[in-house]
Amino acid sequence: MSSKFDSYQKRRLQSSYFSVVISIALVLFMIGVLGLVVLKSTFVANRVKEKVAITLFLKDDVSRKQINSFKASLEKEEFTKKIIYTSKTQAAKKYSKEIGEDFLDFLGENPLKNGIDIYLKADFVTPEKVQELETRFMKNAFVADISYDKPLINLLTKNIKRISFWLLVLSSFFGLIAIILINSSIRLSIYSKRFNIKTMQMVGATKSFIRKPFIWRSIKLGMFGAFLALLGLAVVVYSLDKYAPSLRLLQDYLSMAYLVGGVLISAFIITWLSTFFATQRFLNLRTDELYY
Repeated sequence: MSSKFDSYQKRRLQSSYFSVVISIALVLFMIGVLGLVVLKSTFVANRVKEKVAITLFLKDDVSRKQINSFKASLEKEEFTKKIIYTSKTQAAKKYSKEIGEDFLDFLGENPLKNGIDIYLKADFVTPEKVQELETRFMKNAFVADISYDKPLINLLTKNIKRISFWLLVLSSFFGLIAIILINSSIRLSIYSKRFNIKTMQMVGATKSFIRKPFIWRSIKLGMFGAFLALLGLAVVVYSLDKYAPSLRLLQDYLSMAYLVGGVLISAFIITWLSTFFATQRFLNLRTDELYY
């Protein structure tokens, strides 16, 4: 009879551990997917920002040598992603192709100017920083005029801030749900051991001594859950990289490292804290309260 009961208890305990691991894995998978969205949304936003250019129109009396020197100095600037020089002749050919006729035939001269398109790094594509650059370049002796899409920059900045805010809110919300779900699963698994906890306490074991095996067991279960979650995320990342290669997921080693590290650290911290407070609760209960 005792053997059957022990076997039943063992199966019940294994079932409890299994449910804890699955709960942790599902929650961490959800956190990982959200983390992936947050990381790649920044990548996409930066890619869009870096397509914004400031065009500097140069004065007609600027020599080719001065233009080359000016280009070289611009390439060394911290705000420069890349620069493209377009001569007035190239600009005329391009414009003629767009309108379908050679406008130089009836104008007699080329009214266009030599131009340098400066594609900025993402961190510098804000209304304030672009305005600072505009003020700086207008003081340059080579520059006749400056052109850039100011409404687009304002719209990009506004929308990216709005999206970042809602992603932060969503991340916080799902993070709270994750903590609650994992905490509930761990508390249920410890609940079945409440009498063992109280027995150990009654024979003189310290609280830290009693907590230690429960905490380590929960951390191990959390790591198993994190491993399963990472397997699921690996499938998601591989599929996304296959159907959306422009995201460059598999080539973005830093983001993948952040993702893996975030899942493992979340598993460790949440399971440790949940187990600590769950065991503390049962340690503080009176013996007659264990039945409720």
